[in-house]
Amino acid sequence: PGARVSGGISNISFSFRGNNAVREAMHAAFLYHAIRAGLDMGIVNAGQLAVYEEIEPELRERVEDVLLNRRADATERLVDFAERVQAKVKEPVQEKAWRSAPVEERLKHALVQGVVDFIESDTEEARRKFSKPLQVIEGPLMAGMSVVGDLFGAGKMFLPQVVKSARVMKKAVAYLMPFMEAEKTAGAKPQARIVMATVKGDVHDIGKNIVGVVLQCNNYEVIDLGVMVPAAKILETARAINADAIGLSGLITPSLDEMVHVAQEMEREKFRVPLLIGGATTSRAHTAVKIAPHYQSSTVHVLDASRAVGVVNKLSNPDSAKPFDQETRADYERLRAEHSAKISQRDLLSIAEARRNAPKIDWENYTPPKPEFLGVRVFPSDPGSAGCAPQQISLETLILFIDWSPFFHTWELRGRYPAIFDDATFGKQARELFDDAQKLLVKIVKEKLVQARGVIGFWPANAVGDDVELFTDDSRSTRLTTLHFLRQQMRKASGQFDHCLADYVAPKTQPNGDRRRPLWDYIGGFAVTAGIGADEVAAEFKAAHDDYSAIMLKALADRLAEAFAEYAHKLAREAWGFGRNENLAPEDLIRERYRGIRPAAGYPACPDHTEKRTLFDLLEAEKNSDIKLTESFAMHPGASVSGLYFSHPEAKYFGVGKIARDQVEDYAARTRSSVTEIEKRLAPNLGYEPGK
Repeated sequence: PGARVSGGISNISFSFRGNNAVREAMHAAFLYHAIRAGLDMGIVNAGQLAVYEEIEPELRERVEDVLLNRRADATERLVDFAERVQAKVKEPVQEKAWRSAPVEERLKHALVQGVVDFIESDTEEARRKFSKPLQVIEGPLMAGMSVVGDLFGAGKMFLPQVVKSARVMKKAVAYLMPFMEAEKTAGAKPQARIVMATVKGDVHDIGKNIVGVVLQCNNYEVIDLGVMVPAAKILETARAINADAIGLSGLITPSLDEMVHVAQEMEREKFRVPLLIGGATTSRAHTAVKIAPHYQSSTVHVLDASRAVGVVNKLSNPDSAKPFDQETRADYERLRAEHSAKISQRDLLSIAEARRNAPKIDWENYTPPKPEFLGVRVFPSDPGSAGCAPQQISLETLILFIDWSPFFHTWELRGRYPAIFDDATFGKQARELFDDAQKLLVKIVKEKLVQARGVIGFWPANAVGDDVELFTDDSRSTRLTTLHFLRQQMRKASGQFDHCLADYVAPKTQPNGDRRRPLWDYIGGFAVTAGIGADEVAAEFKAAHDDYSAIMLKALADRLAEAFAEYAHKLAREAWGFGRNENLAPEDLIRERYRGIRPAAGYPACPDHTEKRTLFDLLEAEKNSDIKLTESFAMHPGASVSGLYFSHPEAKYFGVGKIARDQVEDYAARTRSSVTEIEKRLAPNLGYEPGK
């Protein structure tokens, strides 16, 4: 007695995913009866809820037969009917309703809903109604964008919708620009000017572009300098336009050092504007420990686009800037103290102890598989050949291997595909985003907007300590090159090991010390891209004031590149022999239910980005895949993936984590580098403070 009842209504119709007519009818009918039976609160998407009285009679009868268990064959009858029922076309009614509203309301509706179909005609009507074109921007357009900003800030609107709204706004402003120029009228005054750039050596810009669009939607002027931008150009631009803030972005770990350099240069040149830090490899802790100490003014880490506006609003408002800065400084001071405490308390093994705690691989009872070819194979090539001339691979083939979940994460919609479509909060938006992606994907394939190229290779290999030596051929008389790896140094519980990638390649010297009969093992490598042409097409979209399609195109190119990596790995396993009878579904591939791994340089198991240079030389990747390495070892085009293939069934992914000074010195000797250089390259992995 006295208990309340609530429930998630969409669960009752889960089996009818994709058939909204049936789902909406089931939700409406269930609510109708459940409320009368005592339901206190129903969790339901009100935007996808039919009116009970308007449900088609036969559909309502069959739905209620199921809900109320009125017939033994109720389920079969509803399933049969569901195959025939079609969702009512509601759009013409909705369109007619909003198209009859005053032009100010139509512009607001177009902005909130992201509808571009009528924007030029409505903007022209508004221009004729107002005395000056600037008044259209400062009036109905900014009013509409204000609604967008409020809804996004309240979590009632999601990132893809905001980017669509920005597309509408940009097209409207672009239409008005010639009229304002004719009147010599400046545009609406922005809240602040922000210079944004992906730092020198890095080519990744999807996240930066999204943040820029969101800020523009909130009346901030964003000067986007693009990718691989040197510190001097960033500061020169900021000074020339009297910028109110500078935003830096980067994806690869060397970009972290470049951000430190920019902060140092800002301090040296006595800048006093806020510095915003963002990107996948950045964090509050790194910003606090490594970047903020080099710049006296506000330095703030921005987690994602949804936080960007709030941070910039606080920094731009004289009433909130100082309290926010003080709060951030106190937070960063706490993070620095925690960082120092962790270093002093960190319990790391010596490198000698860690090597003694390596995984115990039974090499005596193992025969490494031999690949069907040695050297490189360029895609697509004849199954029996090697070293073929580069050709274009079919994008249709790659689409079958796409993992869609990260695509939604790019747009800050968290969830797994396809379950994300049934999310009570943003399932509808996820479906719309996916549908837009499918349309653009068809256009990409049909018009060949981007191209894919790639190369894989195999080489004889044997481990020597934590290194792996590669040979020119199976005689193993001539060493081709050496791959250098790092080992975990964490003190672990009994039975847990300190891993190194070299552990999964047969050692050159067997455990019994016999050098005459080493196991003949092999290692593979790959470099693939689906981004050739992506930058140019994205630039065309942006020139047409369509940031939504520009960002979408790059996000899809990223997915195609990862799909290419998955496809190439499948072919590599088949070439090794053990993958020929896998018969794995796409979901099995996504969940890595296959033998072997493909770790990449710059990632947790192999954090040194410079190892990419060795791999690229082996593959002749610049020639065979058209992928270039920047000075910071980022790959260009950005939609590119590279890595190594390991075949041992016990091979697993892991993170090297923090390493001690003795391994840094050992690694410096093995790679013929200075300790200082290694400390810089592996800064995020250091378990100590250099120079202390």
